[in-house]
Amino acid sequence: MTRAGRPPLTRPDQLDHAAAVSMCGRLGLLHGRDFRQLFVANTISQVGSQISLLALPLVAVLVLHASNFEVGVLAACGTLAFLLIGLPAGAWVDRMRRRNVLIFGDVGRALVLSSVPLAWALGVLSMPQLYAVALATGVLTVFFDVAYQSYLPHLVGREHLVEGNAKLEAVRGVSQIAGPTIAGLVIQALAAPVAVALDAASFAGSALFVRRIRRREELPERRPDAHLRKEVMEGLRFVFGNRLLRAIAMCIGLYNLLSAARSAMLIVLLARELHLGAGTIGVFFSIASVGGLVGALTATKIAARIGQGPAIWIPVAVAGPFQLLIPTAQRGWLLWVAAFAYLVIWFCVSVNNITQVSFRQGLTPERLLGRMNATMRFLVWGSAPLGGLIGGVLGQLLGPRPTLWLAAIGGLIPFLPLFLSPLRTMRELPTWTEREQTREPVPPTAMTDAAMTDAAMTDTAMTDTATTDAATTDAATTDSADAAK
Repeated sequence: MTRAGRPPLTRPDQLDHAAAVSMCGRLGLLHGRDFRQLFVANTISQVGSQISLLALPLVAVLVLHASNFEVGVLAACGTLAFLLIGLPAGAWVDRMRRRNVLIFGDVGRALVLSSVPLAWALGVLSMPQLYAVALATGVLTVFFDVAYQSYLPHLVGREHLVEGNAKLEAVRGVSQIAGPTIAGLVIQALAAPVAVALDAASFAGSALFVRRIRRREELPERRPDAHLRKEVMEGLRFVFGNRLLRAIAMCIGLYNLLSAARSAMLIVLLARELHLGAGTIGVFFSIASVGGLVGALTATKIAARIGQGPAIWIPVAVAGPFQLLIPTAQRGWLLWVAAFAYLVIWFCVSVNNITQVSFRQGLTPERLLGRMNATMRFLVWGSAPLGGLIGGVLGQLLGPRPTLWLAAIGGLIPFLPLFLSPLRTMRELPTWTEREQTREPVPPTAMTDAAMTDAAMTDTAMTDTATTDAATTDAATTDSADAAK
C-alpha cells in the first residue's frame, strides 16, 4: 500500500502482460501458432467428413437405390485400405516429412470426392464409382491418419499429448454434432451429392491451413540396412510384444468389426424401413454426437480420477449394454431413446480414444511412431471392411433390424481383453521418455510378457507402437468416427 492507503498503480504494459499470461493459461496449446493451424485445419475437415459419413451412403440409398448388400460393400470399401496397405504405410510415412503427407492426403481426397457431384450432374453416377471413391479416399486416409497421429508429438511435445488429443477430440465432437445436421438439411433441400461436394471443399480448406504450419521436420535419415519388410516387422513385433498394446488392439479390432456391421445397416433402417427424412436422420446423429463432445471435454479429468488404465477399459464396458437399445428404434419416442443410447456410446468412445491414443503416442519412440500407428490401425481398422461385408450379407438375408440385434449382442464382448490385462488396475501408464531417461528395466506388467527392458527398446531390437479414429470408436467408423481425420 502507498502512504495514501491506495494500492500501487499498475502500468499498462503490466496489464497487457498479465492478460497475455491469463490468456495463455486458458488457451493452452492454442496459443501456439502451429498447433492453431492444425486445429483449424482439423476443424474444417472434420465437419466435412461428418457430412460425407451420412451423405455418401444416402447417395447410394436415395439416389442409386442400392440394395442392403451394396450398402454393406460400400461401407467395406471405405475401410478396406487399412487392411490392404495399413502396414507398409507406416514404414513409408516414417521415411517422409509428415506435414507433406498431410497436405497430399487432403488435396487428394478433395479431388476424389469432387468426382461424385460432378458425375451426378452429368447423369453418369453409379455404384462402381462410389466403390472406387470410397476405396481411393480410404487409401489417402490411411496415409493421412498415420502421419497425423505421428506428427502431433513432434508439434506439441510428448508432455502435451493428452491436452492436444483432447482439444482435437473436442473438435471431432463438435463436428459430429454440426456435420450430420448440415448434411441432412443440405440433402433434404438440395441433394446428397451436393453434401459430398461440401466435404471435398473442406479437405481443400484443411490443406491450406496445414500448409501454413511453419515448423518443419528434418527428413528422416534412412539406415543403410533399411528394408520395407524389416521395418514393417519391427512395428508388428513391438505391438504384439507389448501386452497392453495387444489388449487394446484386440478390443478395438473387435469393436470396429461390430460397429461397421451396425453402421451399414443403421442408415438403411432409418432411411428405408422407418422412412425418415434426411433432416431427421441428421438430427438423430447430431444428438448422439453430443456425447462425443462431452467425453472429449471430461476425458482428462476422468483419467485423473479413476486412473489411466481404468479410463481405457471402463468406457468400453459401459457402452456395451446401451448398444442393445439401438435396434429398438421406431418412429416416435423410441427413435430418441436410441439416439440417447448413441449419445452414451459416443461419450464412452471419446474417453477411451483420448486416453489410449495418448498412451500409445507417449509410449513410442519418435522414429517408430509411423510404423506403430500403422500397425495399430491395421489391426483395429482391418476388421472394419469385414464387418461392413458381414453387415451387408446379414442385412440382405435377415434384414437391417436383426443384423443390428446381432451386432448389439456382440458389442457386450470387446471390453474383455482390456479387463483381463494389467490395464484393469494401472492408474499410471508407462511412457518412452521415462524409460529413456531413467534407463531402468520396464515393469513386466507395463511391457511384454517376457519382461522387456530398455535393452529391448533400442534401435536394434525395438519396433513400432503409437496411437484413433480413435480411434476405435463409433465415431471412427460412423458410429462416432475413429475416424479419423
